[in-house]
Amino acid sequence: MVDWDLAISLGSRIAGTGPVLSRADAAAVVAELHADADRSTGLVRDFTGLETAAGTAPVRVVDRAGWVAANADGFATVLAPVVDKLTAKKGPPTGLSLAIGSRVTGVEVGALLGFLAGKVLGQFDPFHPPAGRLLLVAPNVVHVERELGVDPHDFRLWVCLHEETHRVQFTATPWLSDHLLGEMHALAETLEPSGLLDDGLGRIVEVVKGEGSLIDAIGSPEQKEIVDRVTGVMSLLEGHADVVMDGVGPSVIPTVATIRTKFNQRRKGAGSLDRILRRLLGLDAKMAQYRDGAKFVRSVVDKAGMAEFNAVWERSENLPSKAEIADPRAWISRVL
Repeated sequence: MVDWDLAISLGSRIAGTGPVLSRADAAAVVAELHADADRSTGLVRDFTGLETAAGTAPVRVVDRAGWVAANADGFATVLAPVVDKLTAKKGPPTGLSLAIGSRVTGVEVGALLGFLAGKVLGQFDPFHPPAGRLLLVAPNVVHVERELGVDPHDFRLWVCLHEETHRVQFTATPWLSDHLLGEMHALAETLEPSGLLDDGLGRIVEVVKGEGSLIDAIGSPEQKEIVDRVTGVMSLLEGHADVVMDGVGPSVIPTVATIRTKFNQRRKGAGSLDRILRRLLGLDAKMAQYRDGAKFVRSVVDKAGMAEFNAVWERSENLPSKAEIADPRAWISRVL
């Protein structure tokens, strides 16, 4: 139902190559990112107390086209239950419908991946077998460090601290990726093909105007409940990574305060088109996840300590809900 080859090809063209580097400079950036990721493992372990076995979830330094290809694989995995559900409802596409429909969706996915490929610095892919993989997008790291005018060596380690925290979160908590994939299956079970079209366009226009979110435009109450659970988890993961960055950073990154100030400003987005796309794609919500999740983690750690906070990784029942992210004392009362 999706022409993945077309999506990868189009996404790579839209993404472009990023800043121009000599072969020697590019090799040096790749080597430094690998070294910083390796160094970050111990720093994250010492700060969080989370242990992960050596050799799990490899680190891959990629260009923008490599990120597009990797995320096409990830999309295929995450969307598989949705595709299965729609196929069961409507039957598999055939003939002209298959040929045209798969290309249309391929273009849509490719355009999305192409837009994001120029913005993502790093990403942990929890669904890549057997235990996930960490992707660091070298040209984007170089682009942003130049754009912000920060020390490149400090910035690269700072990025690796955040992304390595995600790798440790998932490899130290093997059930977490299955839990998130299970939520995707649960969401797929709620889908009704006709429901995606009922007044969908009008509601999406409202999102563009700044009224609500995309999930409000297409989500039923049951779907929103699932999304709220996932939002709680993602807020935890992103906020926890930010807390680790800010906790470890001052001891190993001399210019961390400057980097944080400039990067927070960059997170707000640039022009009006960029802000609209961020809202439609949920990137504004992701920024809120960093902020709200970090506040939750800091509040719990301040009140109970890091060792007690780590109960959050013991089982899925201990994960905070979206409401508990906003009310850490409720999570402490329920779990601790």
